[in-house]
Amino acid sequence: MKINAMQQEMQALMAEAQNTSRPATGQQVGQDFGQLLSSAINTVNGLQKSSSDMTTRFDQGDRSVSLSDVMIARNKSSVAFDATVQTRNKLVEAYKELMNMPV
Repeated sequence: MKINAMQQEMQALMAEAQNTSRPATGQQVGQDFGQLLSSAINTVNGLQKSSSDMTTRFDQGDRSVSLSDVMIARNKSSVAFDATVQTRNKLVEAYKELMNMPV
């Protein structure tokens, strides 16, 4: 019975190997990464704008916005911004490390 399970696993791996498409080129990967990074930055920007808008509405006395909503929006934008800064720092560090590698 263990042989049947192993045979099924091997067939599943073979099917997976046959379904792989051709590998992406460096340019395609670079474009995908650029789009992903741009999307992430736009998301962080949207969170910051939303937080600012909610703060302004709360300060103007809009009763549909509570203090807890404002604080949650501020914390979300703060965490997203901090994560973006840390990601940037890691990317710069990796770039410097690559530039210092001997050819």
